Amino acid sequence: MSFMELLKIEFMKVKRGRIVPLIFIAPLLVVVSGVANLSMYFTPEYTNAWPAMFIQSALVYAYYLLPFSMIVVCVMIAGRETGNNGILKMLALPVSRYALSLAKFCVLVFYLFMEMVVFLAVFVIAGTVATSTMGVTETLPVFYLLKWCVGLFLTMLPCVGTMWVITVLFEKPLFSVGLNLLLVIPSVLVANTPLWIAYPYCYSGYLVSCSLHDFTAESGTAAFSLFPFLPVAALVFALVLVVAITRFGKKEMR
Repeated sequence: MSFMELLKIEFMKVKRGRIVPLIFIAPLLVVVSGVANLSMYFTPEYTNAWPAMFIQSALVYAYYLLPFSMIVVCVMIAGRETGNNGILKMLALPVSRYALSLAKFCVLVFYLFMEMVVFLAVFVIAGTVATSTMGVTETLPVFYLLKWCVGLFLTMLPCVGTMWVITVLFEKPLFSVGLNLLLVIPSVLVANTPLWIAYPYCYSGYLVSCSLHDFTAESGTAAFSLFPFLPVAALVFALVLVVAITRFGKKEMR
């Protein structure tokens, strides 16, 4: 069985789940709250009001709502195999468990990508409606929003990889959800310490925090630097992905 066929099977497994409605919840909450407070941004004191509203709205989304939704998606994807000993039936087939784990992770990344698309689409639609109904003259910066949605997606990859490896290592969903939640909650505190570089749960939030700093600071220096973030994040992502692939189904194979 080729990897593409395996990937197609994994998408078929989650097709009837409730993952798609789930990825709409967090973006809708963030965008609706931001648009509801639209009037406070479009004042004579504000310049670049749309970026300001986007950054303020994305803070809670990047630190908490997006990771929380990805935790649930991880459990829902893993639950398709753990229920009714489905993992044993799958491992009995002539399919590499490494390829199976990687296929499931690809599905998880796809839903992360879809949530970013939903977040961008909802923001653009709500912003367009708001500007036409409230008489806002400032143009909605679609490419600015697109750039930061791509940034959120890329910085979330190490976090999603860590969530997935915890889901793989802990068979009970309650344990994996509890541990992931426990690691997400202090992310905003860790982001304000030098330890943030080794804490993938705060990467996306740190990116938005730096964007807020750049937006409000008078100096022209950017707070977020790709070095040493990029090599460290790539290393964390590679390590957790290797552990998830090698440990998937190992308990059941004994």
